[in-house]
Amino acid sequence: MREVDIAIIGGGGTGLTAAIYAARAGRTVVVFEGLITGGQIATTDLVENYPGFPDGVNGFDLAQGFLKQAEKFGAEMVYENVESLERERSGTFVLTTTGSEFGARAVIMAAGATYNKLGVTGEERLVGKGVSYCATCDAAFFKGVDTVVVGGGDAALDEGLFVTRFAKSVRIVHRRDSLRASALLQERARANPKISFVWDTAVEEIEGTESVSSVRLRNLKTDVVSNLATAAVFVFIGQKPNNGLVGELAEMDEGGHAVVDLSMRTKTPGFFVAGDLRTAAARQLISACGDGATAAISAEHYLTATYGAPGQSH
Repeated sequence: MREVDIAIIGGGGTGLTAAIYAARAGRTVVVFEGLITGGQIATTDLVENYPGFPDGVNGFDLAQGFLKQAEKFGAEMVYENVESLERERSGTFVLTTTGSEFGARAVIMAAGATYNKLGVTGEERLVGKGVSYCATCDAAFFKGVDTVVVGGGDAALDEGLFVTRFAKSVRIVHRRDSLRASALLQERARANPKISFVWDTAVEEIEGTESVSSVRLRNLKTDVVSNLATAAVFVFIGQKPNNGLVGELAEMDEGGHAVVDLSMRTKTPGFFVAGDLRTAAARQLISACGDGATAAISAEHYLTATYGAPGQSH
């Protein structure tokens, strides 16, 4: 079993920022990533709200910059899924991957969350080309055009209201005839002249060649099929925290997010959770990176107090 100081699970903005800080502190750092380096941001064509890039930056290029910076300071990437995570009585964490086993003195969980998707034709193909799961990230691209928001909860209405700052109109498509959102958000949405509702309706297909042009809808009560022209489809039907490895290492909120303090510490010494997987996350790249830095600093303090400075032990 290979021993390291800090194991980071997840190679998105959170995990890579944590790796930069931890490796610069002189710790041996391994980052596990089973999918794409950079996480969700790597699939975003243009990032306009990350500081330092007034003209925006390609998400993949930004993620590659994170990766190179982490590797420059000595962090190592392991492109394997972590299949199990356990903490021994000694305090060492044992991580088993698809091909090997690691022992770590501290673990930073940065596995993020996965947006629930509609699962309809055209959705995957048009992600970043009109299909979005983040209005704060993408609404500004759709100034003066007609848009669609799918969902009926707090996120759908909150993000839909944000879209109205830019779009000509927002049609909120919901499978039921009433909303699940809070009364305050419902009141605000109904009072907004740009918002209208399409009730008892499901999206069956997202259409378009180079970008979104329309959605095909089906009324769930009448079975009538119709097409609605739109330049964007914002999907807000919930998300699933990638918490499968957390187990009993951290307390969870009702949504399955890990409960942490302001230092990203959980109830388990040496186990930190940062980014979209933690409770009350802002779900933005900049805040995710900040979480990663905070978690790495906290992990360094824990290691120094428990084992000594890099190269030492007690």
